[in-house]
Amino acid sequence: MKGKPTERAGYHHGDLPAALTTAAVELLDERGMEQVTVREVARRAGVSPGAPFRHFADRQALLTAVADRILVDFGEWQLGMVAGVEGSVMRAFGLGFVRYAIRHPRRFELIKTRVFSDSRPAELHQRLSDIERSLTDIIVADQKAGVLRPGDPAIVALAGQAIVYGLSQMIVDGYLPPDRAEQLAEQVLDTLGLGIAN
Repeated sequence: MKGKPTERAGYHHGDLPAALTTAAVELLDERGMEQVTVREVARRAGVSPGAPFRHFADRQALLTAVADRILVDFGEWQLGMVAGVEGSVMRAFGLGFVRYAIRHPRRFELIKTRVFSDSRPAELHQRLSDIERSLTDIIVADQKAGVLRPGDPAIVALAGQAIVYGLSQMIVDGYLPPDRAEQLAEQVLDTLGLGIAN
């Protein structure tokens, strides 16, 4: 009997899918992806164990919704990183990627399974397309401003993603010392020419 009033309260205080996703992000940050279970997320959101299945077919669907929420947060973070930047916006964008991974390593690990894999969930296609379009615009603007070397924007974007993804993974894995990670990331981005025109 306890489940029903609690579940109604959960619905009453707001949108249940959003509440479940918020609870899942908190659980992810605290314990890691493997510990994000539908049952625990439901408990944290104050609903019955079966309630999440009205909105998410299974755990994987819930994790995809979490990935979408993280991509929104990452997008807002990136906007803050590039706002008012003098010089290369591409460099700031890349450094923002690395900094986000440093601050949220468990979110990075989840995004890796959903974005940097051979089977991106269809639910993320539009969000990822928007991010890719923004990155292309940044590259073209930097090239026109003469702060980024010329070249096919798609190849420049791929090179940039490879660099920041690799750096982020090395930091999250502990290969690079966390106390020097940001400094090393800046040096690598400069050495490999992200933001330095020929």
